[in-house]
Amino acid sequence: MQPEQPVCARVHKLNQLYSEADATAIIAAAIEEFGAGLAAVSSFGADSAVLLHMIAQQLPSLPVLFLQTNKHFPATLRYQAQLVQELGLTDVRDLLPDSAALKAHDPLGALCLTDKDCCCDLRKTQPLAQGIAPFQAWFTGRKQFQAATRRDLPVFELVGQRVRINPLSRWSAQQLEAYRQKHHLPTHPLAGQGYRSIGCMPCTRPVDEGEDQRAGRWSGSGKTECGIHLSGLEHYLTPQNNKGAQP
Repeated sequence: MQPEQPVCARVHKLNQLYSEADATAIIAAAIEEFGAGLAAVSSFGADSAVLLHMIAQQLPSLPVLFLQTNKHFPATLRYQAQLVQELGLTDVRDLLPDSAALKAHDPLGALCLTDKDCCCDLRKTQPLAQGIAPFQAWFTGRKQFQAATRRDLPVFELVGQRVRINPLSRWSAQQLEAYRQKHHLPTHPLAGQGYRSIGCMPCTRPVDEGEDQRAGRWSGSGKTECGIHLSGLEHYLTPQNNKGAQP
Protein backbone atom coordinates (compact mmCIF):
# COMPACT_ATOMS: atom_id res chain seq x y z
CA MET A 1 0.00 0.00 0.00
CA GLN A 2 1.26 3.46 -0.79
CA PRO A 3 1.83 5.12 2.62
CA GLU A 4 1.27 8.65 1.32
CA GLN A 5 -2.34 7.89 0.35
CA PRO A 6 -4.93 7.75 3.17
CA VAL A 7 -6.17 4.23 3.85
CA CYS A 8 -9.80 5.32 3.58
CA ALA A 9 -9.18 6.68 0.07
CA ARG A 10 -7.44 3.45 -0.88
CA VAL A 11 -10.35 1.36 0.36
CA HIS A 12 -12.81 3.53 -1.56
CA LYS A 13 -10.80 3.15 -4.75
CA LEU A 14 -10.45 -0.62 -4.34
CA ASN A 15 -14.20 -0.98 -3.86
CA GLN A 16 -14.82 1.10 -6.99
CA LEU A 17 -12.50 -1.15 -8.97
CA TYR A 18 -13.36 -4.57 -7.55
CA SER A 19 -16.74 -4.55 -5.76
CA GLU A 20 -18.29 -6.40 -8.71
CA ALA A 21 -15.20 -8.44 -9.61
CA ASP A 22 -14.84 -12.21 -9.42
CA ALA A 23 -13.49 -13.48 -6.11
CA THR A 24 -10.31 -14.79 -7.71
CA ALA A 25 -9.67 -11.36 -9.25
CA ILE A 26 -10.21 -9.72 -5.86
CA ILE A 27 -7.69 -12.07 -4.28
CA ALA A 28 -5.16 -11.42 -7.04
CA ALA A 29 -5.61 -7.66 -6.70
CA ALA A 30 -5.15 -7.81 -2.93
CA ILE A 31 -1.97 -9.87 -3.28
CA GLU A 32 -0.57 -7.30 -5.68
CA GLU A 33 -1.75 -4.36 -3.57
CA PHE A 34 -0.56 -5.49 -0.15
CA GLY A 35 2.21 -8.00 -0.84
CA ALA A 36 3.89 -9.24 2.33
CA GLY A 37 1.47 -7.12 4.36
CA LEU A 38 -1.41 -9.49 3.57
CA ALA A 39 -2.79 -12.44 5.55
CA ALA A 40 -6.00 -14.46 5.80
CA VAL A 41 -8.12 -15.23 8.85
CA SER A 42 -9.97 -18.52 8.74
CA SER A 43 -12.22 -20.36 11.19
CA PHE A 44 -11.83 -23.61 9.21
CA GLY A 45 -15.59 -23.76 9.51
CA ALA A 46 -18.44 -24.89 7.29
CA ASP A 47 -17.63 -22.70 4.25
CA SER A 48 -13.91 -22.14 4.78
CA ALA A 49 -12.64 -24.55 2.14
CA VAL A 50 -13.78 -22.35 -0.75
CA LEU A 51 -11.80 -19.23 0.13
CA LEU A 52 -8.80 -21.25 1.28
CA HIS A 53 -8.77 -23.15 -2.02
CA MET A 54 -8.85 -19.88 -3.97
CA ILE A 55 -5.97 -18.54 -1.90
CA ALA A 56 -3.97 -21.74 -2.27
CA GLN A 57 -4.34 -21.59 -6.06
CA GLN A 58 -2.62 -18.20 -6.11
CA LEU A 59 -0.40 -17.99 -3.03
CA PRO A 60 -0.23 -21.13 -0.84
CA SER A 61 2.42 -19.46 1.32
CA LEU A 62 0.05 -16.68 2.43
CA PRO A 63 -0.14 -16.59 6.25
CA VAL A 64 -3.45 -18.07 7.41
CA LEU A 65 -4.39 -17.16 10.97
CA PHE A 66 -6.56 -19.49 13.04
CA LEU A 67 -7.99 -18.56 16.44
CA GLN A 68 -7.16 -21.55 18.61
CA THR A 69 -9.56 -20.81 21.44
CA ASN A 70 -9.14 -24.27 23.02
CA LYS A 71 -12.94 -24.52 22.80
CA HIS A 72 -13.27 -25.89 19.26
CA PHE A 73 -15.04 -29.06 18.25
CA PRO A 74 -12.48 -31.86 17.75
CA ALA A 75 -14.00 -32.22 14.27
CA THR A 76 -12.93 -28.66 13.42
CA LEU A 77 -9.33 -29.37 14.36
CA ARG A 78 -9.33 -32.54 12.25
CA TYR A 79 -10.85 -30.60 9.37
CA GLN A 80 -8.18 -27.92 9.71
CA ALA A 81 -5.43 -30.51 9.44
CA GLN A 82 -7.13 -32.09 6.42
CA LEU A 83 -7.52 -28.80 4.54
CA VAL A 84 -3.96 -27.70 5.26
CA GLN A 85 -2.62 -30.93 3.82
CA GLU A 86 -4.96 -31.22 0.82
CA LEU A 87 -4.69 -27.55 -0.23
CA GLY A 88 -0.94 -27.31 0.36
CA LEU A 89 -1.12 -24.32 2.70
CA THR A 90 2.37 -23.74 4.07
CA ASP A 91 1.95 -21.02 6.70
CA VAL A 92 -1.02 -21.67 8.99
CA ARG A 93 -0.60 -20.02 12.39
CA ASP A 94 -2.55 -20.75 15.57
CA LEU A 95 -3.39 -17.63 17.58
CA LEU A 96 -3.67 -18.52 21.26
CA PRO A 97 -5.30 -16.54 24.08
CA ASP A 98 -2.94 -14.98 26.60
CA SER A 99 -2.36 -17.50 29.39
CA ALA A 100 -2.10 -14.84 32.10
CA ALA A 101 -5.39 -13.24 31.00
CA LEU A 102 -7.12 -16.63 31.04
CA LYS A 103 -5.74 -17.38 34.51
CA ALA A 104 -7.02 -14.05 35.77
CA HIS A 105 -10.43 -13.98 34.11
CA ASP A 106 -11.31 -17.57 33.20
CA PRO A 107 -9.38 -19.91 35.54
CA LEU A 108 -12.01 -22.65 35.32
CA GLY A 109 -12.57 -22.33 31.56
CA ALA A 110 -16.28 -21.70 32.11
CA LEU A 111 -16.51 -17.99 31.31
CA CYS A 112 -18.48 -18.81 28.16
CA LEU A 113 -21.37 -19.84 30.40
CA THR A 114 -21.53 -16.59 32.37
CA ASP A 115 -20.10 -13.83 30.17
CA LYS A 116 -19.95 -14.72 26.48
CA ASP A 117 -18.74 -11.28 25.39
CA CYS A 118 -15.80 -11.38 27.77
CA CYS A 119 -14.95 -14.94 26.75
CA CYS A 120 -14.88 -14.01 23.07
CA ASP A 121 -12.81 -10.95 23.87
CA LEU A 122 -10.19 -13.02 25.69
CA ARG A 123 -10.12 -15.96 23.32
CA LYS A 124 -10.73 -14.29 19.97
CA THR A 125 -10.60 -10.50 19.71
CA GLN A 126 -7.42 -9.89 21.67
CA PRO A 127 -5.45 -12.79 20.10
CA LEU A 128 -6.57 -11.74 16.62
CA ALA A 129 -5.42 -8.17 17.22
CA GLN A 130 -2.01 -9.51 18.21
CA GLY A 131 -1.90 -11.82 15.21
CA ILE A 132 -2.78 -9.28 12.55
CA ALA A 133 -0.85 -6.37 14.07
CA PRO A 134 2.10 -6.86 11.66
CA PHE A 135 -0.17 -6.94 8.59
CA GLN A 136 -1.83 -4.20 6.54
CA ALA A 137 -4.77 -6.27 5.33
CA TRP A 138 -6.43 -9.66 5.71
CA PHE A 139 -8.99 -11.86 3.97
CA THR A 140 -12.11 -13.17 5.68
CA GLY A 141 -14.75 -15.57 4.43
CA ARG A 142 -17.79 -13.52 5.48
CA LYS A 143 -20.81 -13.40 3.17
CA GLN A 144 -23.83 -11.08 2.97
CA PHE A 145 -26.38 -13.90 3.09
CA GLN A 146 -25.16 -15.29 6.43
CA ALA A 147 -27.07 -12.87 8.67
CA ALA A 148 -29.03 -9.63 8.69
CA THR A 149 -26.01 -7.88 10.23
CA ARG A 150 -23.98 -8.66 7.09
CA ARG A 151 -26.41 -7.68 4.33
CA ASP A 152 -24.41 -4.61 3.31
CA LEU A 153 -20.98 -6.22 3.68
CA PRO A 154 -18.54 -4.61 1.21
CA VAL A 155 -15.57 -6.30 -0.43
CA PHE A 156 -13.03 -3.95 1.15
CA GLU A 157 -13.55 -2.55 4.67
CA LEU A 158 -11.64 0.01 6.68
CA VAL A 159 -10.54 -1.16 10.14
CA GLY A 160 -8.61 1.70 11.69
CA GLN A 161 -5.53 1.99 9.51
CA ARG A 162 -5.92 -1.53 8.12
CA VAL A 163 -8.09 -3.20 5.50
CA ARG A 164 -10.36 -6.21 5.85
CA ILE A 165 -11.17 -7.98 2.58
CA ASN A 166 -14.25 -10.13 1.92
CA PRO A 167 -13.80 -11.72 -1.53
CA LEU A 168 -16.95 -13.87 -1.15
CA SER A 169 -19.21 -11.14 0.24
CA ARG A 170 -21.74 -11.43 -2.61
CA TRP A 171 -21.68 -15.22 -2.94
CA SER A 172 -24.73 -17.33 -2.20
CA ALA A 173 -24.86 -20.68 -0.42
CA GLN A 174 -25.59 -22.28 -3.80
CA GLN A 175 -22.47 -20.78 -5.35
CA LEU A 176 -20.34 -22.00 -2.47
CA GLU A 177 -21.67 -25.53 -2.79
CA ALA A 178 -21.23 -25.53 -6.57
CA TYR A 179 -17.61 -24.42 -6.19
CA ARG A 180 -16.97 -27.02 -3.49
CA GLN A 181 -18.33 -29.80 -5.68
CA LYS A 182 -16.50 -28.61 -8.81
CA HIS A 183 -13.16 -28.69 -7.01
CA HIS A 184 -13.94 -31.78 -4.91
CA LEU A 185 -13.34 -29.95 -1.65
CA PRO A 186 -14.02 -31.81 1.61
CA THR A 187 -16.92 -30.70 3.77
CA HIS A 188 -16.68 -29.94 7.46
CA PRO A 189 -17.68 -33.13 9.35
CA LEU A 190 -20.43 -31.25 11.21
CA ALA A 191 -22.03 -29.70 8.12
CA GLY A 192 -24.15 -32.78 7.54
CA GLN A 193 -25.51 -32.55 11.07
CA GLY A 194 -27.13 -29.14 10.53
CA TYR A 195 -24.24 -26.92 11.58
CA ARG A 196 -24.05 -23.97 9.18
CA SER A 197 -21.78 -21.62 11.12
CA ILE A 198 -19.30 -23.40 13.34
CA GLY A 199 -17.50 -21.72 16.20
CA CYS A 200 -16.59 -22.82 19.71
CA MET A 201 -18.27 -25.99 20.94
CA PRO A 202 -20.10 -24.54 23.99
CA CYS A 203 -21.69 -21.73 21.95
CA THR A 204 -22.67 -23.48 18.70
CA ARG A 205 -25.73 -25.56 17.86
CA PRO A 206 -27.24 -26.91 14.63
CA VAL A 207 -29.42 -24.53 12.63
CA ASP A 208 -33.13 -25.25 12.25
CA GLU A 209 -35.02 -25.05 8.96
CA GLY A 210 -35.78 -21.44 8.05
CA GLU A 211 -33.18 -19.92 10.37
CA ASP A 212 -30.31 -17.85 9.04
CA GLN A 213 -26.85 -19.35 8.77
CA ARG A 214 -25.62 -17.92 12.06
CA ALA A 215 -28.67 -18.62 14.21
CA GLY A 216 -26.82 -21.45 15.89
CA ARG A 217 -24.14 -19.17 17.33
CA TRP A 218 -24.68 -18.00 20.95
CA SER A 219 -28.30 -19.11 20.64
CA GLY A 220 -30.70 -17.41 23.04
CA SER A 221 -28.19 -14.85 24.26
CA GLY A 222 -28.93 -11.99 21.84
CA LYS A 223 -25.29 -12.08 20.76
CA THR A 224 -24.68 -12.19 16.99
CA GLU A 225 -20.92 -11.63 16.54
CA CYS A 226 -17.90 -12.75 18.53
CA GLY A 227 -16.28 -9.33 18.27
CA ILE A 228 -13.45 -9.88 15.80
CA HIS A 229 -15.45 -8.05 13.12
CA LEU A 230 -16.63 -5.25 15.43
CA SER A 231 -15.09 -2.12 16.94
CA GLY A 232 -13.29 -4.02 19.69
CA LEU A 233 -10.73 -5.28 17.21
CA GLU A 234 -9.93 -1.75 16.06
CA HIS A 235 -9.56 -0.72 19.70
CA TYR A 236 -6.92 -3.38 20.37
CA LEU A 237 -5.10 -2.53 17.15
CA THR A 238 -4.34 1.02 18.25
CA PRO A 239 -0.69 1.43 19.31
CA GLN A 240 -1.47 2.09 22.96
CA ASN A 241 -3.57 -1.07 23.25
CA ASN A 242 -1.51 -3.53 21.20
CA LYS A 243 1.77 -5.10 22.26
CA GLY A 244 2.87 -5.47 18.65
CA ALA A 245 3.66 -9.16 18.89
CA GLN A 246 5.13 -10.61 15.75
CA PRO A 247 3.45 -13.60 14.11
